[in-house]
Amino acid sequence: MTAAAWHPDPTGRHELRYWDGSQWTDHVSDQGVQSTSPVHAPADSGAATASDSSDSSAGWVGSAEVEAEAGSDAGSAEPVQATQQFAEQPMETQYAPQSAADPQYAAQPVVEQYAAQPGGYQGGQQPAGQQPYGDAFAGITGDLIDGRFSEKDGVGASLQNKRMLRVRVVEPFMAKQGAMVAYQGNVAFNFQGGGAAKFLKKAFTGEGLSLMRVEGQGDVFLADGAREVHILHLNNSGLSVSGSNVLAFSASLDWNVERVKGGSIAAGGLFNTTLRGTGWVAITTDGQPVVLNAAEAPTFADAQALVAWSVHLQTSIKSSFTAGSLIGRGSGEAFQVAFSGQGFVIVQPSEGGVVPPHTH
Repeated sequence: MTAAAWHPDPTGRHELRYWDGSQWTDHVSDQGVQSTSPVHAPADSGAATASDSSDSSAGWVGSAEVEAEAGSDAGSAEPVQATQQFAEQPMETQYAPQSAADPQYAAQPVVEQYAAQPGGYQGGQQPAGQQPYGDAFAGITGDLIDGRFSEKDGVGASLQNKRMLRVRVVEPFMAKQGAMVAYQGNVAFNFQGGGAAKFLKKAFTGEGLSLMRVEGQGDVFLADGAREVHILHLNNSGLSVSGSNVLAFSASLDWNVERVKGGSIAAGGLFNTTLRGTGWVAITTDGQPVVLNAAEAPTFADAQALVAWSVHLQTSIKSSFTAGSLIGRGSGEAFQVAFSGQGFVIVQPSEGGVVPPHTH
């Protein structure tokens, strides 16, 4: 047993004693009242302690030995030595079955055995007026703490749920500034500038990323306005993605602000953030997206609903002034991005925030 928790006192002198994960401590508890008592009692009181605690030590390895020594020579120090040797044994060997006739109980690990007892620190009912023993959720029940919302395990980037990204920091990564909602461990967040060239592109085009560099050791949770999160893995490949849809990505990926081929300032100034290399990238979508295979048929997408596409697709801008009031979900888009070649296009069912109509 390595987890730190309260357990029955192996010396038999108190109700509970605290195990810090590697050894017994001097912290004890009796009827919910905590105090300190040395693990190794003075020799002059050891015999009486061992004798008086014979009943409570039943079911503990070595208790019969202690009782025998105490009964034969109440003034000797041998019972204390036996208790000391017993206290220094690993947790796994100290706790023996209460009855040889109960093989099911004997086969349970020490944690499960104690948890099954009234007042056990794992799920058992606590005695009235006593504090919980090592259980962070004692006295509280409900779906939030029944395990379904617990932290998901994993290495690197993974989904905690469909609206939250969990990253176990094994190497530095980039994340959208302000996207961190929680973290555990020793993690550092630092501003990450893109250099003068990227700064000018961002200022000129309005496209780009405000990033922070995340490094250290621990778990980081990221989200962006409760949007759905999706993880893509690049293997010596590239992805063109709207900067507003980037949540986080590997620091090993190269990124830049690039003009959409076929676009121009007159056509709405279409610029996107491009990620290239090998690593992972987490993007967000406002709702459940659709992924279109551009090789199947000519593909067109509203620029505001467009999330990302594979960089080897050919792009162009299609003008539709005559149908501007009919196409798209906005107030009449005059331009769409056209795609051709082998690759995919990701489109979300939203064009971002909608400004309500004014009455003045």
